[in-house]
Amino acid sequence: MLDVDGVINAFRAGWWHTRPCVAQVWSTADAYDYRIRYERRLVDAIRAVHEEGLAEVTWCTTWCSDADALEDALDLPALPRAFTAPVKGTDACEAKIAAARRVVASGRLLVWTDDVEVGHHAGECAAWVEAGKALVIAPDESRGLRPGQVRRIQSFLAGKRVPPLRSAG
Repeated sequence: MLDVDGVINAFRAGWWHTRPCVAQVWSTADAYDYRIRYERRLVDAIRAVHEEGLAEVTWCTTWCSDADALEDALDLPALPRAFTAPVKGTDACEAKIAAARRVVASGRLLVWTDDVEVGHHAGECAAWVEAGKALVIAPDESRGLRPGQVRRIQSFLAGKRVPPLRSAG
């Protein structure tokens, strides 16, 4: 499950001293044109995970109702949505954890990247991680997903044991 703001869209999204790419994305839910700052290699890695069938990458973000605009701007294929109604605040928090619970209950492995919500549900997420059912990553919201975190995701999806993080990254 893939969040956008703080995961893909981050102020310091560039890797290895490169500048982030920038796209303007119109949100019909907010009637506003947002600037999305992202790392091209991160978007390429997300696309590869999905297209190679390593995981079904699913939007799990307040952007779900406008995900088609993100996909166009980031050159991503159409990805499933965890929910389709515009949500904000506590409604978004509840929609995201409900989506995570559905994945775990289905017996599929969960990879959840969200800079905020995995922390709000740390106890439940920790139980899933301990049971080997999930990998949860809360990136630094100003930097988004980093190369080391992407490698952790790829290792987890390849069936390798992924030890707990000692520090971000």
